[in-house]
Amino acid sequence: MTNKIVAIQGNKLSKLNPLTDTSIFLANEIQKKNYKIFYYEPKYLSILNNKVIANGFFIKFNYDKKNFFKILKKKKLNLKECKFILIRQDPPFNLEYISSTYILDLIKNKVRIINDPSSIRNISEKLYSTRFQKFMPSTIFTQNINEIKKFFKKHDKIIIKPIHSFGGKDIHLLNKFNSKLIHKFIKKHNYIMCQKYLPKIYKGDKRVFLINGKIRGVISRIPKMGSFLSNISKGARAVSIRLTKKEIKISKLIARQLKKEKIFFAGIDFIDQKLNGDINVTSPTGLKTLYDLSKINLAKTFWKELNT
Repeated sequence: MTNKIVAIQGNKLSKLNPLTDTSIFLANEIQKKNYKIFYYEPKYLSILNNKVIANGFFIKFNYDKKNFFKILKKKKLNLKECKFILIRQDPPFNLEYISSTYILDLIKNKVRIINDPSSIRNISEKLYSTRFQKFMPSTIFTQNINEIKKFFKKHDKIIIKPIHSFGGKDIHLLNKFNSKLIHKFIKKHNYIMCQKYLPKIYKGDKRVFLINGKIRGVISRIPKMGSFLSNISKGARAVSIRLTKKEIKISKLIARQLKKEKIFFAGIDFIDQKLNGDINVTSPTGLKTLYDLSKINLAKTFWKELNT
């Protein structure tokens, strides 16, 4: 019989913010069902004697304590002993990220891994959105500066961002064409995403939570004064919101497609009823924020859908 262990592959534990972190929110919920939580960082994942092993800690989360987690035991764990593994580290999509998915592929027929490691390796969080480009603002993916210049001339105001980044990092709003900045940007990031600027971002975006192929909830994130970034980590504030009929239609379409791709949990974003091109499949965030706004607990939904 499979042990009641949930392993979480995540970022450095001490850097997580319990006020907003979805990984902690999910772990805190499953603890109530007497599951043990094992936490490790991707760099401590190994293949030893044909076994997938992680060096980490059995821990207990507690929102009521200043120190929101307690290390119960240091452990070198054979991950095949787990019932579930949550891949929850932040992108970027780099060689460590890719290698960890190949390692976890070795046991995914023995342990339920969310999201499926092959699927998150194959789904670039921005490039995958090209399948739904008719629902997006005008967007190109390129490292050709001449193409970027033509795109800028057409739209006058554009957003540029790396394809393999997260959390609003390295995103620029261009009001005028800056060859030097773009050359440096391409040199650092190679292929980049360029998108027509949507001025209604000042009213906020909408983050839609998709679990097991269905729409489960939504929040809006409003940028702080003078900013165009709607990430909570960049100072945006969250408010309750509803989806329009158009957004529901698009979300259902994407949710069904992601389920076919073995993506159990994802987040997608809209700005002014247009898909902004970020299909978050590695470490979707916002469940704790939704709960704080509405008392809707999608951690319960998450685990229920996994038949815990």
